[in-house]
Amino acid sequence: MLQKIVIVGASSGIGRALALELAGPDRKLGLVARRATELADVAAEVRRKGGHAEVEVCDAADVTAAEAAWRALADRLGGVDALVYAAGVMPDVGPDEFNTAKDAQMIAVNVLGAIAWLNCAARDFQAAGRGVICGIGSVAGDRGRRPGPVYGASKAALHTYLESLRNRLWLHGVRVVTVKPGPVDTPMTHGRGPMPLMVAASVAAQRIAASLEGGPEVVYVAWQWRYIMLILQHIPTILFRRFSK
Repeated sequence: MLQKIVIVGASSGIGRALALELAGPDRKLGLVARRATELADVAAEVRRKGGHAEVEVCDAADVTAAEAAWRALADRLGGVDALVYAAGVMPDVGPDEFNTAKDAQMIAVNVLGAIAWLNCAARDFQAAGRGVICGIGSVAGDRGRRPGPVYGASKAALHTYLESLRNRLWLHGVRVVTVKPGPVDTPMTHGRGPMPLMVAASVAAQRIAASLEGGPEVVYVAWQWRYIMLILQHIPTILFRRFSK
């Protein structure tokens, strides 16, 4: 069992649910988020469940801060067995809106932040000859749809980066897992209307926790999405653009 796990984006949503799912006397968790109060609340819940929690307040968008925060957590935990990058943003983007500021925020957190943190883990895990890297992507990254073009593009970039890491690191005994949730009931999805196959954050956390210990390297939280996206990926563009919503 993996015993020392760092979660980036642990103050809410999937990251928070995963921290609570993993909490227990046999694990030490390193929790990272930019919101100190919410992060402290999650750490307190982990400790109430008998777990050990170390916190590091750090904005995932600040790529210059990732190295020092990673090293601080690794020192306090006595090493790291796995890193989960669960940080992500998805601001509302109207159907006729082209907002570069919002787009830049998504790229900063969803792509550059992930690269900064996962590069730290990749380097150290490769040297150690073991470890698990997990990135939380999205089914939105599997095909370019009309809503949220840059959100989808950011997740597609994350998927490709994780695949590249997987192809680099497997010879060194390091597993790289890409998780592709469909809609998950979190603050990010509240107020966005009905979404198909939505699951609770706790359900997503259970699936992610299991994937850290073994199994497929590309995980769809709700199994139906694997087949839905396989079909969508093979629909010709001339047809797909007519009903892409």
